[in-house]
Amino acid sequence: QLKLVESGGGLVQPGGSLRLSCAASESTLEYYAIGWFRQAPGKEREEISCISHSGGSTNYADSVKGRFTISRDNAKNTVYRQMNSLKSEDTAVYYCAGAPICTLWEADFGSWGRGTQVAVSS
Repeated sequence: QLKLVESGGGLVQPGGSLRLSCAASESTLEYYAIGWFRQAPGKEREEISCISHSGGSTNYADSVKGRFTISRDNAKNTVYRQMNSLKSEDTAVYYCAGAPICTLWEADFGSWGRGTQVAVSS
């Protein structure tokens, strides 16, 4: 069973950058599309990006397009999220999850990690 662990969160100033990692343990993630989600305080969880199992296809929510980049290194069993030009509204807990293919439906994703907190504040 796929088990995912997020890391790389922290406190950053507006305009700064962070790189999050989503690593698989006890299994390989190369057969899974991986989605990144976030949940801000008082809001529902939302999907912000997804990368296909090969890495050949990615998609992004409009709120992060042009600022966030998702990539993967299957040899390292890890998916990355580079976040640039961070804004206060990016403050949230960030989660990764796996699915057979990238979809818009959160219910299609499983093997959720526990999340990593990102706080954007001066």
